[in-house]
This record gives sequence, C-alpha cells and structure tokens, in this order.
Amino acid sequence: MKPLLSLCFLLLASPGFADDAATDKRIPLWDGPAPTGDGKTDPANAWITVHQPEQTNGTAIVICPGGGYGGLVMGGEGHKIAAWLNQHGITGVVLEYRLPAGRHAVPLLDAQRAIRTVRARADQWKLNPDRIGIMGFSAGGHLASTAATHFDAGTTDAPNPIERVSCRPDFAILVYPVVTMGQHTHQGSKRNLLGQDPSPELVELYSNERQVSDNTPPVFIAHALDDKPVPIANSRQLYAALQQHDIPSKLLELPSGGHGLNGYKGPMWDAWQEQSLTWLAER
Repeated sequence: MKPLLSLCFLLLASPGFADDAATDKRIPLWDGPAPTGDGKTDPANAWITVHQPEQTNGTAIVICPGGGYGGLVMGGEGHKIAAWLNQHGITGVVLEYRLPAGRHAVPLLDAQRAIRTVRARADQWKLNPDRIGIMGFSAGGHLASTAATHFDAGTTDAPNPIERVSCRPDFAILVYPVVTMGQHTHQGSKRNLLGQDPSPELVELYSNERQVSDNTPPVFIAHALDDKPVPIANSRQLYAALQQHDIPSKLLELPSGGHGLNGYKGPMWDAWQEQSLTWLAER
C-alpha cells in the first residue's frame, strides 16, 4: 500500500526521543523541512498536541480534525475530543496536519508520521504499541481512512528511529467521513486535496473504499442519514468494502444530526461516542 502520514515530537537531542513530559504539549512533527511527497520540502511544519489522562489504559488515538482540507476545526473535532478520550483513560493526540493546497501527499505524510511517533514513544508515554489508533471527522475522516488503507511497516535502516516503525493504525474511528473522491465526494475537500483537474489514477488512489485490503485494520464508522454536504454513501461504500474483506467493522447509521451532528452535541453525538467506546473495548 502507499505510505501516508506520520508525526514527530520536539527533539532536544535525538529526533523524537526527548525526555520531557508530553502531557498537553504542542510539539512540531518534523525536525527540519517537512517532505511533500514529490522530492521537495515545505518550510511549514505539522504539529501534534498530546493530551494524556491521569491514568492511561495504554491506548492512544491520533485525532484528525475536519475542515474540508482548507482549514482545521481544532476545537470540537480536536482538543475537545482528546479531553473526552482522557476521561476514559485514552491518550488523545491532536494532529495539526499541513493543508494540502493540491499537494495530495502532504496530509497523509503527516498522519503517518504521527502514528509512527506515538508508537516509537510508547514506552515513555506508558502506551501499548499495538493499541495506537486514528480518528477523523469529515475531511479529517478522509485522512484517517487514508491512513488506514495506505501504510507501511517502516524502514528498518532509516537514520531516524521514528521512521523504523510501522505507520499502520491498529484501528480507525471515522465520524461523518469523506471517503471517496468519486461520485459522492465532498467537492471542496477533493479540490483542496487533489487540485482542480486530478488524474483518474489520483482519484482512484484517494477513493479509500477502493483501497481496502485484507490488512486494513478494524474500522468503526458513524454517519447521519441526513448529512447533505457529505452523503452517507461515503460510509456505506467503505463499510461494504470492509465487509467484503472480512475486516472487523461497524457502521452506525444515525437517524438525524446532519453534518457535524447538531454542532457536536445531543443524542446523536452521544450515540457515536458511547458506541465507539463499546466497540473499541470489544477489540
């Protein structure tokens, strides 16, 4: 599968292995110019903020806020999600990924780096390296589903120890996600990620319902039936592909709430939170 994103922490000496505590710290992901996937680099950096609970259960989730790949909803789909996860003993890692502006590989590279970083720091942060997941909302759900379908096992001889570990998430939780770049996509997300006139090959590559394999991790999906900006067909197509490959998965079809599930509150919002935690506990 094609590699995507990863996240790094602030280094004092060796990259990604500083001794400072990580709780609620905003840390740059890349130590040096960030790659763009085409042999070039970007002076801008991506960031992660690590929110650790008082008592961790060993699970961590990289959180990808939405925003149509043109912005980032860091509150309701980022730091507030981390605070909720902390209440259940889960470490929340909020990812401020770089916005692509047509550079399609950029968000995925950041997401993959984030997963690798959390896994590489598992001992320091009292985490189980086999319980590192990813979560995303709307376009952030597209990014999370991309990371769950495009990954690698790491590069064993990489100079940076972070790059030696796998960027495959152990599970994914997707909430009203953009999934496809095809018929039912969100056009703004597609344009911001792929540019004005993407090739059919690029559309195929980032239509994640078409990238599911037998190695795809378990996936929980929640989507409202009345979501107009991002039709539930996105989630249904992905769920069908997951089932075809016998991937443990669940699709929670919510009767109402629209896109954003009534502004991140109410019974539909509560339902996906409760059921995703139950599903995760069963894993």
